[in-house]
Amino acid sequence: MTAVDRSDVVIAGGGIAGLALACALADALGADASIVLVERGRPCAPRDVRAVALSVASMRLIEALGAREAIASEAQPVTAIDITDSRLDDALRPVLVSYDNTIDGAPATYIVEHDKVLEALRAAVRRRPHVTMLCGLVDGFFADEHGVTTRLAGGGLLHSSLLVAADGRQSPLRDAAGIKIVRWSYAQLGIVATVRHAKPHGGRAVQHFLPSGPFAILPLTASRSCVTWSEEHGKARAILALDAEGFLAEIEKRFDYRLGAVTFAGGRGAWPLDMHLARALVGPRLALIGDAAHAVHPIAGQGLNLGLRDVAALAEVVADAARLGLDFGMSTVLERYERWRRLDAALSAATFDALNRLFSNDSTVLRTARGLGLGLVERMPALKQFFVAEAAGVTGAVPKLLRGERP
Repeated sequence: MTAVDRSDVVIAGGGIAGLALACALADALGADASIVLVERGRPCAPRDVRAVALSVASMRLIEALGAREAIASEAQPVTAIDITDSRLDDALRPVLVSYDNTIDGAPATYIVEHDKVLEALRAAVRRRPHVTMLCGLVDGFFADEHGVTTRLAGGGLLHSSLLVAADGRQSPLRDAAGIKIVRWSYAQLGIVATVRHAKPHGGRAVQHFLPSGPFAILPLTASRSCVTWSEEHGKARAILALDAEGFLAEIEKRFDYRLGAVTFAGGRGAWPLDMHLARALVGPRLALIGDAAHAVHPIAGQGLNLGLRDVAALAEVVADAARLGLDFGMSTVLERYERWRRLDAALSAATFDALNRLFSNDSTVLRTARGLGLGLVERMPALKQFFVAEAAGVTGAVPKLLRGERP
């Protein structure tokens, strides 16, 4: 197998994680570096109607990559969070926990429409001339002590020191490397829609825990919110089959009465919910990031933040090795990345799975236990602040990019 092109790093996948890593590695390795990003062609791809919750650490990374200004006017700070636990037909939904979502007086989380972040990072990649974007699919690779050769589906070979799989939940590269995953599916579908409401949200997010699954109201700019909720498969399909009026009525049943009447302000969508965790995050000259490495239940909105933590850690590991003149595709370098990220990914997957199982039911015993637990949290400001700091991504061994620094 003969390579027809040479680069330092090949990244398979043009989503948010892949784009962010391309920018980070281009900056870390300098103008003499060559980064190739292979993106699946999507000329007719539908708009992604989801919104993403970006922690303050993720926003620092985006700012360090020069992409924050492009989303600044679209990023809604989350200033407070309310949590309820009730049945769908309950007349009242008392707030059991309410807390300020701030770190040192600044917002700990921002809500941004997914496609706004994607386009900002694409523009940031285009400003880096030593990043080449190719349209196509990667369908295999071969690695040895000299490098890794990546095969493109339409023909052509790329030779590099490192190959990064940022190619999503069904990652072909992960499968080609023989990396197994731990996976289970939930008896739920995730539903998402954007609505406009009569009253301003004031930056307050709401998490309604309902027996069928969590229903979250994520504030967007201009008196809009992205609503995301988990629903049992059969019920979810029935809701999705409704016309616009019927679908909006289902949202209104679950919505926060304090925000007044709601109307549609965008499309709607749905996706199956599952959890998976790769048994290894690296292979021969291969590193997994983002959804290729792990996928978690969206109950806490941390999936993208986990992927950007991968980006920051891998960029720093590669940069450190390059400064020492080391081959950053060799196993000893990549093992440092795996050690850095494996525990966080595993703990996050287990925690969010446990939360979903704990709250997505109508058990009287569990409802009583939940009420006691949430009441305890409400009376402990220090515990609330700990949860905020964890979600903000500012605890533990934080990579430089998540502190707003170049690796």
